[in-house]
Amino acid sequence: MQGKVKLTKRQVKEDKFTTFMLTSKDKFLENWQFYVGGLVVVVLAISFFSWYVNHSGDQETLAAEKFASASMSYSQDEYQIARLGFSEILDDFSGSAVAAQATFLLGNICLDSREYDEAQRYFEMYLRKYKDDQLSRASALAGIATANENQAKYADAAGYFVRASQEFHDGPLAGEYELGAVRNFIKADDTEGAKGRLEVLKADFDGDQVVDQAIRLMSEKGQI
Repeated sequence: MQGKVKLTKRQVKEDKFTTFMLTSKDKFLENWQFYVGGLVVVVLAISFFSWYVNHSGDQETLAAEKFASASMSYSQDEYQIARLGFSEILDDFSGSAVAAQATFLLGNICLDSREYDEAQRYFEMYLRKYKDDQLSRASALAGIATANENQAKYADAAGYFVRASQEFHDGPLAGEYELGAVRNFIKADDTEGAKGRLEVLKADFDGDQVVDQAIRLMSEKGQI
């Protein structure tokens, strides 16, 4: 299953730099069963920055060039090369504008590689340091939820899916995150928790297929 989310371009002074359009593509773990019902857990943004400044040695320029190279490797599924590039950005250009996306993408690379502790570490780092992008913050929370679900930590996973939905409740994936919460509450044998999130789905996502999917999951377990 593939999906794309177009992010907003920043407008800045032309004599300083030009920002290219941001694009994203979804990445999924091999164990696809965790995406039953069309759950898109993590929206990955692959950003390509081209900065034009007056000083050739400008640190932002160097960081942007490193990020563009690592992003290209990532888009070509060359994850080890991409991981090295993004890690170098955090080591050498931690204060740069591209450090946020590098941190986020490192979390997704680790998630895709089933390195769940490392994935959670990068997502938590992103959440601590970067507050502005609701879409990415919600995706980071959902990434932590997925890491927990894949380790059978269902109660923790449910909690993080709830937080992901609440972080950007008007976002394009909030219903999917609520469905993820229902699924994990069921797996955790928390009937009341599952019923509570089902009520949220019915109230806020009426007519969406995620409501029917949540009802079906609960019916299969005899919880409604």
